[in-house]
Amino acid sequence: MPRHFAIVPAAGSGARFGAELPKQYLPIAGQPLIFHTLLALCQSPRIDRVLVVLAPDDAHWSTYDWQALGPKLETVYAGGATRADSVLAGLRAAETAAADDDWVLVHDAARPCLSDEMLARLCDELADDPVGGLLAVPVADTLKREDTGGRVDATIAREGLWQAQTPQMFRYGVLTRALADARSVTDEAGAIEAAGLAPKLVKGDATNLKVTYPADLPLAELIMMARRGK
Repeated sequence: MPRHFAIVPAAGSGARFGAELPKQYLPIAGQPLIFHTLLALCQSPRIDRVLVVLAPDDAHWSTYDWQALGPKLETVYAGGATRADSVLAGLRAAETAAADDDWVLVHDAARPCLSDEMLARLCDELADDPVGGLLAVPVADTLKREDTGGRVDATIAREGLWQAQTPQMFRYGVLTRALADARSVTDEAGAIEAAGLAPKLVKGDATNLKVTYPADLPLAELIMMARRGK
């Protein structure tokens, strides 16, 4: 049976967030944001190994206690300038343990509200898929394209449009080759698409939000507290 490896690229500085501390280390519900992200993966019986890819000069990770995450977690101090570089570093770190047909789930460090249900749905729906796929949600809002003056240039039809989330799940060998040939992509599905394949869309949930701006942090904490019944 194929195994499941998770890679969490966490070498970024979170510049859009505007905080002095990289956003993956900002406190939420009593722990660094990335703790909750990793916990969802480390606690899942479906995931065999979790690799968090840090910047080579990351000075924050060692200041926290990560023992509660358990033995599945491995740190890789080889993150690069782009997401693709960091994910490839994680793939290389797993190459002696992973087979070409093992599954790799790449998950955003700043997406701390992944539920067991969403993770199970992704793994179950893709178990026999020839390509792999990603969690995503249909676009619900009307979309506007901006012109150079900050005004509406056009309204974009939302029919058939989905907002990509993570985890994104593909076979180890396919993903490694695809990313090596498409280093400028912003997500793994983009590399798979560039290789001529069509990833499957697996319906996610709006609660699986990515913390990008300051207003997202209390919202993520509210989601966590609601799940815990507080």
